[in-house]
Formats: sequence, structure tokens, C-alpha cells
Amino acid sequence: MPPFAGVLLDLSGVVFIGDEPIGDSVASIRDLRAHGIPLRFVTNTTSKPRRALLDKLHRLGIEAADQDIFTPATAARNLLRERGLSPHLVVHPDLLEDFDMQPEGTANAVILGDAGRSFSYQALNEAFRLIDAGAVFIALARNRSFRDSDGQLSLDAGPFVAALEFASRRDALLVGKPSVSFYAAAVTDIGTSSSETVMIGDDVESDVAGALHAGMAGILVRTGKYKEGDEGRVDPAPTATLADLRQAVDWILEQK
Repeated sequence: MPPFAGVLLDLSGVVFIGDEPIGDSVASIRDLRAHGIPLRFVTNTTSKPRRALLDKLHRLGIEAADQDIFTPATAARNLLRERGLSPHLVVHPDLLEDFDMQPEGTANAVILGDAGRSFSYQALNEAFRLIDAGAVFIALARNRSFRDSDGQLSLDAGPFVAALEFASRRDALLVGKPSVSFYAAAVTDIGTSSSETVMIGDDVESDVAGALHAGMAGILVRTGKYKEGDEGRVDPAPTATLADLRQAVDWILEQK
């Protein structure tokens, strides 16, 4: 197996849960950097702005710059600007700061993320009516669930995306993981090729299967939302299934 020149790293469920680091994750990231392996943090978290994610990494003692973090909100904002679209946002209130743009005219694009307690029949029905009338339907993510701060699984954005797709008979345009374009942007930023880049995540679908489909290696870790047997639920199987980020980093360094 060729050495890996770059690493893409999921955050929630791999590096931390809530405000606490997972195991030896902080030191593991330092080890990657010490060996000269560049990394980018790629997350489908859509309930926190990039600023808050950066602040959390710094509080944990992890070196990171704003441009090191790739989020679906950034990808969606860029898409809106490229296409000249005016958004109707169904997102968590905390995420609004990542959409630093003023809607122009009637909304012709619906942006759906993890709106948390802001999800309501009224909010979803308003989004449905816009999509049904022809608005572009953009999903920030379609993860099924995430490991919440109380240690339990909670609904992520995916079930609500699926509900609107079912009602409108329209497929959402996905801008987060496992979108190939999302992964490609991170790999391009590192400056490596897909074949020499590895993704580490706890979501066998969005993280691992998405990375493999994008031409990268994919390591599944048994932390966060991982459930026993997840590694057997995708084809091809993960490049490796390991206990946690510490083992994943050790495995990568052994290849190098």
C-alpha cells in the first residue's frame, strides 16, 4: 500500500463528543503533524458555525486555522453565489452567521440542515411549498444520526431531507459528505491526489463509503455513532476498521 500524503478527519464522534475529546485524539493529531502529514477537518456538522468549531478545536489544544475546516455551509454559500440564488434557510439559528449574504428577491433555493429545535411542521411545510413550486433543493447533509452530548443517538438532517424529497418528489442536491465535490475541494486544498489521501470517520456511509467512492482510502473508527457490524454494511468495505483515532493514526504512520 502506498504511503498516505494527506488526511481528512471527521470531527464529532472521532475527535470529540460534545465538549470532550475522545481518548487520545488530541495527541494523535499532533503526531500526524509531527510526521509532516497535512490534514483538513471535514465535517457534516450543520448546527454550529465554522467559528464555533474552530474555537472548540483551540480549546482542546488542537492547532487549526479557519481554512482548515470544510463544512457544508461553506460549500452551499459558494454554490448560491455561483448560481445567483436567493436562499430560504431551514437551518439551526447558530448557523446563520455562515450565510453572510442578504437574500435578493423571492427565495428560489431551499437550504436544509440540522435545524434542531427549529424543525416544526410549519418550517418543513413552508420549505416543501417552495420546493414544490420549483425552488432548488440543497441539502447540507443527509446523515441519519449523530452521537449527541448526552451519549445517545439523535436525529440528524437526513431524515428531514428524506421527508421533503418524498413529499416533493424531488431529489436534493447534496453539498456535504459524501458528495464527491465536497471531498475533492478538501483534497485539492491539501495538495494531494485522492489515491494518496485517507479519510477517518465514524459514519460508515458518509465518511467511509463516500471517501472510497471519491477514490480515497477510508478508515472507520469504532467511536461516535459506530454500531457493531457497520463495517459490513458498505461495499467495498472500509480500508481498515479500528478502535479509535489513536489506532487510525498509528496505522497510517505504519504505512508511511
